[in-house]
Amino acid sequence: MTGAHEVHEMHGAHEAVDRAFRDEWGQVVATLIGVTGDWDLAEECAQDAFAQALQTWPRDGVPERPGAWLTTAARNRATDRLRRAAVGAAKLREVAAMERVQAGEPGNDGPDHDGTVPDDRLRLMFTCCHPALALEAQVALTLRTLAGLTTAEIARAFLVGEHTMSKRLTRAKQKIRHAAIPYRVPPAHLLPERTPAVLAVLYLLFNEGYSASAGADPVRAELSGEAIRLARVLTRLMPDEPEAVGLLALMLLHDARRSARFDAAGDLVLLEDQDRTRWDAGEIGEGTALLDAALRRGSPGPYQVQAAIAACHAAATRAGDTDWAQIAALYGELVRLAPSPVVELNRAVAVGMADGPAAALPLVEALDASGRLAGYHLLPAVRADLLRRLGRAADAAAAYRDALALAPTGAEHRYLRRRLAEVTEES
Repeated sequence: MTGAHEVHEMHGAHEAVDRAFRDEWGQVVATLIGVTGDWDLAEECAQDAFAQALQTWPRDGVPERPGAWLTTAARNRATDRLRRAAVGAAKLREVAAMERVQAGEPGNDGPDHDGTVPDDRLRLMFTCCHPALALEAQVALTLRTLAGLTTAEIARAFLVGEHTMSKRLTRAKQKIRHAAIPYRVPPAHLLPERTPAVLAVLYLLFNEGYSASAGADPVRAELSGEAIRLARVLTRLMPDEPEAVGLLALMLLHDARRSARFDAAGDLVLLEDQDRTRWDAGEIGEGTALLDAALRRGSPGPYQVQAAIAACHAAATRAGDTDWAQIAALYGELVRLAPSPVVELNRAVAVGMADGPAAALPLVEALDASGRLAGYHLLPAVRADLLRRLGRAADAAAAYRDALALAPTGAEHRYLRRRLAEVTEES
């Protein structure tokens, strides 16, 4: 019979594997792609390594360097697979190359071809963001391989079906293989053509960490932290790119509010109700300074505008001091620069705060009628809030029920249920 101590150790080992997956997946996969050039093999062998950890760590204990252990296990598995498949000289050379790679801490494998940024994850990102791939495929493939997001999670981020997203990922991998797209950070003169996709990847990676698209845990801090880390690397690589600096500023300004976004019970705390003394003043200061530096270049783009919106919130010491008219105007500029139904919905929220719910409701209802945000839970949630503020409790309750049916996380479910209970009592 397993004793309480053994059960506790087993539980701790399983938690360590879960934590290692969140922290190390991208690095393990990136390293394996770097040495094998085979995306599917890299993902499969990384999965095998984590499965092996689930069996081994409860028995032998969690290794001192989980990432190095997982990388070694995955590399050994890949070597075995390649050796069994070695039917020609090319395959045998791959096996030999694999065996020459020395075990060690992942990611510290020397400078790139031009002496810059020795980081497998950044190489992976630039490989995924090759201009031969469609922009959405670039972003989706990076989120799958770098962040370990499931196909379902990526599909939700793009508001498409899981089957559609699966086909996009498969086609993207095939195109990289058939076109022999190199696994490297490109030389400086080729960086600008990949900038939009790389920034989009970092933005979605941060957002998935800041507000998880599904699951019991509403925050995946390791993803947002990784996005910030890679954004810092990117700004060193491209110091004259204002949108890269603007994106880093945006991430820092949002991340500054992270500890105040949920209460002790894990329930969502709205921006207007957050304890602003818990906001990270250091991140706000750094983010604001970066934004100012980017804007001084006189080439405003979508990330700089979003960072300016976040800075407006950060500048308000009380919710009542928020300059909603300025925020609504900035969202209007964002609609012009990067039109999307989600941006239009955010603009409607700002208009509702600046000019009242009656001014915003027609904007939201027009979005609803367009069908462009079908299945997006925040659309009925925003509509419900506007109706509640207009005193239309019965209509608000119906909209809250629609939002509840679509909400992807437990924290959002609990928030919407509380709001529904409030308006049900009023109706």
